[in-house]
Amino acid sequence: MDPDAEVDFDFSPFLIRYKSGRVRRLMGTSRVGAGTDAATGVTSKDVVVDAGTGLAARLFVPKGVLGTSAKLAVFVYFHGGAFAVHSAFSAAHSRFLNALVSAAGVVAVSVDYRLAPEHQVPAAYDDAWAALGWAAASCAREGFVPGPAQEPWLAEHGDAARLFVAGDSAGGNIAHNVAMRAGGSGLPGGARIEGMVLLHPYFRGKELVPSEGTDPKFLQRAERTWGFVCAGRYGLDHPFVDPTAMPAAEWAALGCRRALVTVAGCDTLRDRGRRYVEALRGSAWEGEEAVLYETEGEGHVYFIDKSGGGGDKAAKEMAAVVSFITRS
Repeated sequence: MDPDAEVDFDFSPFLIRYKSGRVRRLMGTSRVGAGTDAATGVTSKDVVVDAGTGLAARLFVPKGVLGTSAKLAVFVYFHGGAFAVHSAFSAAHSRFLNALVSAAGVVAVSVDYRLAPEHQVPAAYDDAWAALGWAAASCAREGFVPGPAQEPWLAEHGDAARLFVAGDSAGGNIAHNVAMRAGGSGLPGGARIEGMVLLHPYFRGKELVPSEGTDPKFLQRAERTWGFVCAGRYGLDHPFVDPTAMPAAEWAALGCRRALVTVAGCDTLRDRGRRYVEALRGSAWEGEEAVLYETEGEGHVYFIDKSGGGGDKAAKEMAAVVSFITRS
């Protein structure tokens, strides 16, 4: 059989990898251009963070900010997509961030990290860390003259004292792991993460939780798919994918002051998010608050598709995120 047609790994509904190494993505490949959003007036542009790795990002600034001296909170965002699909330039994630930037009055950095299986975990974590460091270094402080490597929008309008990391699904997983690294390694210029927002974060584990059901095949699928995106380097009991496997003392490394985790009632990940918050609250983490926000009757990351005004629940979840950011 032709190795370019023989299936090596079927990761539907996301992608199929063939024995030749060819990858055919089944979703998440469409992109929309940057510019000014007609609905919100938010302006965006695309930038290269690291030409060597291809790391890029889309920046978003609220209406009426460019050309002023306004300093805003910086919201570094990691998109979801099973570590394997979507991008910082997808229509759904751009729509979501346009709405959030407009409502919260933040500068957003949507990170286009490398995808599995071509670049398996921890490549996504490494890219996310590089992008976060770049964003923090670009935010000029009072009396500091921006250098040539700094991004002008962030230098002019980013407030490094109000730095947030966030993501949906796999992006929530990435945000957690980046915050763990920040607590251990620190960020440029002494910047610190004010808040972490995990939207329906992707976590799994070696034992089933109630929202995952009772079928052992569920765990087998979870192990296969996680093994696929990380090339089998880490098991389901590794803290990358199961933070609750960490001893309570190790949560002290989580480098953010506040945390918000959202879950949905019809999502198999629901109880992973709940247990994350429980573990965080009972740990050695020295942060000030860990908030759990739950939406009943909705599925995984429903708010991404409904962020353009498609439902009252999505609007309420957006309002919860905005409130978390703006009360810092």
